[in-house]
Amino acid sequence: MCSELADDLPDEDLGEYLYDCIDMYRMGSKPRCEEVEYLGMVQEAIDRLEQGC
Repeated sequence: MCSELADDLPDEDLGEYLYDCIDMYRMGSKPRCEEVEYLGMVQEAIDRLEQGC
């Protein structure tokens, strides 16, 4: 399941853990619309992993 979720996220932004993506992310490093979409996708993947979906 992790690989399915990770397929939707850009490879260069993934660390070993999805939480790292959010913890290490620097606001303003992407255009605002991309930033919101990226952070939303990461959070959705984290939520799905926690729910076991």
